[in-house]
Amino acid sequence: MKNKNVGFLIAGIAIIIGVIVLIFNMALKNIVGQTCVHGPACTMYDTIKTQTWISLSIAIFVLIIGLFFIFAKEEKEIVVKKIKEKIEIKHKPVDYSKLDKEEKILVKILEDSEGSIFQSDLVEKSQFSKVKVSRVLDRLEGKQLIERKRRGMTNIVLLK
Repeated sequence: MKNKNVGFLIAGIAIIIGVIVLIFNMALKNIVGQTCVHGPACTMYDTIKTQTWISLSIAIFVLIIGLFFIFAKEEKEIVVKKIKEKIEIKHKPVDYSKLDKEEKILVKILEDSEGSIFQSDLVEKSQFSKVKVSRVLDRLEGKQLIERKRRGMTNIVLLK
């Protein structure tokens, strides 16, 4: 699940918690108003107020976490930007006449993504299987058109 979706889920849960706390608060005030013989000076009102503020503080904290996930940048985007800063990507025009159909598709996707892309994103965009993408990339590496760099559990594919 993407960070933004998780953020919306967490923010929604926080809002629901806040609404439940407010409804529960109104019900407690109603119950205390009917049962407490001391009137407005009853100590239970102070307890309700304290519990409400603590509960709302927790809901607001959860909402802030949700907003953080909504507005945080994806980790993949950050890694690609760092790599692009480290490596000046200067690739020469590709001669498509020497490439087969699958190779052309992958090179075109690489060019559209400014010369670098995660291998997993290449699988998504090309709609080829992981194995097929890996084999086509092997052929392109053999032709010295691309370079793969290992980053964690995936590769970044760079156009030479």
